[in-house]
Amino acid sequence: MTTNIKLRWGILGSASIAIRSVIPGIQQSQRNEVTAIASRNLDKASETAQQLGIPTAYGSYEELLADEQIDAVYIPLPNHLHCEWAIRAAQAGKHILCEKPLALNADQAQQMADAAQTAGVHLAEAFMYRHHPRYEQIANIIDSGEIGDIRGIHSTFTFNNSSADGNVRFRRDWGGGALYDIGCYSISAARMLLRAEPSAATVKGFFSPEHDNVDMMASGLLEFGDRIGVTFDSGMWAAFRNTLEVLGTKGIIEVPSAFVSHEDNRSNFFVTVGDERREVEVPVINQYAAQADDFARTVLDGIAPRYGAEDAVQNMRVLEACLRSADEQQRIGL
Repeated sequence: MTTNIKLRWGILGSASIAIRSVIPGIQQSQRNEVTAIASRNLDKASETAQQLGIPTAYGSYEELLADEQIDAVYIPLPNHLHCEWAIRAAQAGKHILCEKPLALNADQAQQMADAAQTAGVHLAEAFMYRHHPRYEQIANIIDSGEIGDIRGIHSTFTFNNSSADGNVRFRRDWGGGALYDIGCYSISAARMLLRAEPSAATVKGFFSPEHDNVDMMASGLLEFGDRIGVTFDSGMWAAFRNTLEVLGTKGIIEVPSAFVSHEDNRSNFFVTVGDERREVEVPVINQYAAQADDFARTVLDGIAPRYGAEDAVQNMRVLEACLRSADEQQRIGL
């Protein structure tokens, strides 16, 4: 195992998620290093590079993709640019970690997956929370039968940034809206925990004329077979919530901070069976670093990814159905 070799990363863009979370996570990981960052504005790229201790700055994405010293790229660009730049990165021979949602629709996602397969590179969607070991702990509890048969899952991810003028999340043609931005977390979590795909989606959306008619709030129901309904709330004009609950016939698993993990006990979760409720302690980690190390193990060690490109395509199919349901105000079969 090539543990002494590090994966060399280039960053396409200087979005806040990259600066605040993903780049520091890669830098704190064991198997990775950030060697370059690119922006359409060289001054901005240079400023970010100096701020974060990145050796090289480029004034165009093309220059970064041409750098033979870069093995992988992270794409935090606005949603409508994911497909183009992921395909171009694959054609340049770079492995790709693309910010969620992977694309604007399932067709684009499949094009990205096909390009990665043709080029022989790894493509992954940046759902950092899935790489936190607590979800393996949760899966083990479900598999043990402690909470019985699953009867439902409910998750929330809401916040209020409605006054943020010029936010890319408010551009409908750029893939803005709550479902694209955070509803995709609830969808991926349900699919991950149930290890199944939904058969239908029904979503009620609140589309705001003040925000280019993107969905500022969306509440959904995903049907998994004939026994399990998964419900979720996603919103960008609501009080902050970030929770997940798994309801079983014998007990309940509650995750108070389901997607945004903190390096303290707020990352712990709770299991209630009968009158007994216990807190389950989880390892204190940076889930962005864990994501990067999982990615590196696939690229450097040839270990099969837990979540490959096809998983990202399937998540996009479900997300697309949710978007259609909200737009058309009807149940959409999958």
